[in-house]
Amino acid sequence: MPSLSDIPPPRRPSVHFLLAHPAHFLALGFGSGLSPVAPGTVGTLWGWLAFLALQPWLTPLGMGLAIALALALGWWACAVTARHMGVADPGSIVWDEVVAIWIVLWLAMPMGFWGQLAAFALFRYFDAAKPGPVAWADRLFKGFGWRGGLGILLDDLVAAFCTLLAIALWRHFIG
Repeated sequence: MPSLSDIPPPRRPSVHFLLAHPAHFLALGFGSGLSPVAPGTVGTLWGWLAFLALQPWLTPLGMGLAIALALALGWWACAVTARHMGVADPGSIVWDEVVAIWIVLWLAMPMGFWGQLAAFALFRYFDAAKPGPVAWADRLFKGFGWRGGLGILLDDLVAAFCTLLAIALWRHFIG
């Protein structure tokens, strides 16, 4: 576990930082996290588009395995990138949003464009506003190392669960 003296001073990521380490490239969502405006929303949008691009090539089981691999690699990448940036949960790390929207779409599909847009909007609401359980998950694991990497991912996973719950309730009561 790194000591505080091993953590560099906070830095804003650049294209050079993005390309300096494979963990940075992954954690910053292949560059979508470099957006100067709403990087979490841009990362979620990139995740949505990436899901749609992958979907014809993967079976549902294949997508589930890809998500499991993305979670494991993302845990490592988020922990490394946060440490290198000197910030426990930087907004430019968007891999958590990417994997979370993949989970939402994987479990809620099939649905058309408007259903996907509603899922996107619901997820962004839960991730940004952090109501109830999402705020709890956001506070649970803070810091650097494996614990911090898990903390970066966890609140988005809970936001994905809340999104899926809202979709399930909508489908049950509305149709």
